Amino acid sequence: MNKILKISGLIFVLVAAGFLSCSDAEVDSKPNEVRPVVIPERIAAGTNDFAFDFFKNLQQVGSPDENLFVSPLSLHMALGMLLNGAENETAAEILKALKMEGVSIADLNKAYQTLLNDMPVADSKVSLGLANSVWYKSTFQVETDFTNVLKQSFNAEVTGLEFNNAATERINKWASDKTNGKIKQVLDKIDADAVMFLLNALYFKGDWTTKFDSKNTLDKPFHLQTGTDRNVKMMFTKSDFALSGSEKYTAVKLPYGNKQFEMTLLLPQNGSNITEVMNSITPSQWNKIKSDTVRTGINLGLPRFSLEYSEQLNGVLQKMGINKAFLKSAEFGKINKTAPLMVSFVKQDTYLGIDEKGTEAAAVTSIGIVVTSAGPEPRDVIFDRPFGLIISEKTSNTILFMGRIMNPESK
Repeated sequence: MNKILKISGLIFVLVAAGFLSCSDAEVDSKPNEVRPVVIPERIAAGTNDFAFDFFKNLQQVGSPDENLFVSPLSLHMALGMLLNGAENETAAEILKALKMEGVSIADLNKAYQTLLNDMPVADSKVSLGLANSVWYKSTFQVETDFTNVLKQSFNAEVTGLEFNNAATERINKWASDKTNGKIKQVLDKIDADAVMFLLNALYFKGDWTTKFDSKNTLDKPFHLQTGTDRNVKMMFTKSDFALSGSEKYTAVKLPYGNKQFEMTLLLPQNGSNITEVMNSITPSQWNKIKSDTVRTGINLGLPRFSLEYSEQLNGVLQKMGINKAFLKSAEFGKINKTAPLMVSFVKQDTYLGIDEKGTEAAAVTSIGIVVTSAGPEPRDVIFDRPFGLIISEKTSNTILFMGRIMNPESK
C-alpha cells in the first residue's frame, strides 16, 4: 500500500448551538453563468454506481483508521481510454466494472466528450480542468485508430518519447501543470518493459457560496475512531443548508459558486462509523440525498485541513472484476495488433485542501502498459499430495537420489 498523508485536520461535525455571530458572506461578484452538464441517464447512473462500488472496495484495503480520498471520475475516464484499446474478454471485464454493460463504447465515448467539454464551463465561479494524455515509447507502434479515438473523444494529447529520465520528468510536469502544481509526481521511474502510459488529470477549485469567516475558526477537539482526541482548526458558519440523511447519518450539502457544484458532508449517527455509512449508501440513497433540497438553518463546524493521498489500485480493480487486463493473456489488440500487452499498474494520486474560502482538489490517474513475453499463462502445479522425486546428473544421466514423499514434515 502506498499512501502519503499530510493532514492539518480531519472531516466534519455539526454544531447545534447558535453561539456564533458568523458572516453569511456570498461569493465574490462574477458572472452568474450556469450551464447544466447533460449525459444519458443510463451512463450517469452507471458512473455513480461505479463510484460507490469503487469506494466500498477501496475501504477494504489497508487500515480502517487511514484517510481515503479518490476521484471516481478520473479513474472511470482513464479506464475508458484503456477500454478503447481492449478486446474480447478483457474489454467485457472493464465494461462490466465500469457499470456500463449494455452501453456501446461509442455512446460512452460521447458521454466522456460531453463531460470534458461541458464540465469545465458548468459554473463560471468554479475552476475545473479535465485533461487526458497518452505517452508511448517512440519505438513502439501504436494503432492509428486507437490514437485517433483518444484524440477525438478524450481530447487526449498523444506523445511518443524515448522512455528515459527526461520522459519521466516530462510526464510528471504534465501532471503538475494540469493540477495547478498539486500533483507533482506520478512516476518515479519508467521500467524497461513499459511501452505506454494513459493519464487523466482532474482539477477543481471552488469558493463556498457561503464562506466561513476566519475570525470564527477555533481550536476544537476532533474525536478519533480510536477513542482519542486531537485538536483541529474548526471553521464555523451559520446559514441555511440542504439537509438529508437517515438513522445512520446526517448529510449536509455545501454549494460552491453558482451552486452547480456542491460538497455533500456525511456525519455518522446512532453508533455508526463512517466506514459503515459509506458502505451502506446505495445509488438510490444517493439520489435521495441529491433530491433533498429543502434548506434548514444550521450552525456548521468543519475542520480546515489538507491531505495528499496515493494508492495503487490493481487489487481494488481485480476485486471489481477487472482481472484479465493484468495478465499476460490480456487482449489489447486495438493498441497494437502483434505485441503482447498487459496493464502493469493503475494508480491514483490526489490532493484535497479545505479552508474558510473554499475547496481545492486534484487527482491524476495513471495506467501503465507493458509488453510481455509471449506464451501461455503458467498453469498451477501444486504438490499438495504424495509425490515422488529423483535427483540425477544431467550429462551421464546418473540417478543420485530417488524418493516417494508421503508425509512431508516442515523443518
